[in-house]
Amino acid sequence: MASLFTGKILMANRDEDEVETERELTWALENKVLLLYFGSGQCPRCRRFSPLLKDFFVRLTDEFYVERASQVVLVYVSRDETEQQQRAFLRSMPKRWLAVPFGDAFKRELELRFSVSEVPAVVVLKPNGEVIVGNAVEEIQRMGPACFRNWQEAAELVDRNFRLAEDFDERSGRSFTDPIRRLKYKLDKKKKKKTKEGEEGGEEES
Repeated sequence: MASLFTGKILMANRDEDEVETERELTWALENKVLLLYFGSGQCPRCRRFSPLLKDFFVRLTDEFYVERASQVVLVYVSRDETEQQQRAFLRSMPKRWLAVPFGDAFKRELELRFSVSEVPAVVVLKPNGEVIVGNAVEEIQRMGPACFRNWQEAAELVDRNFRLAEDFDERSGRSFTDPIRRLKYKLDKKKKKKTKEGEEGGEEES
């Protein structure tokens, strides 16, 4: 599934970390059913559907409802008019959601690839990228979390129970990006800022 996003960037909800390397994307998406949610915080139909999708996702992944999170990941593909609108919408959604960055041309590629002409739309994909359901909005509204079992069987997911407990312990509490990459990102950002300030200062003197 990571191949669908090769060379692309996804954002982790809330902390807005970038998930862009092949390793990070593979870990985030491997062996999971992928939901691509095409929507907008301003669309009336989306505003009615989004709370249902939120509840659907939470009931499959939150420890309050399930002992072990289901093998599902959701990527929000925004049709919001501004970045602020997208950010505000995502703040009201589950933290585990991923999102295509606002203004990224890749969202148009996804719309064309999966023939999305109107929102809301939820495209359900196997880990290998094959389509399970072209638009699962009606199915989610009608069946709720029960429909995930059908997708899981169609995707032929490998059960994760065989993984060692320490494998989960090692990853728990970690962001999709590791501390070294965070530090490098911050240092690069500061370096670019200083370079820009130096250039602006040179222009003013001349």
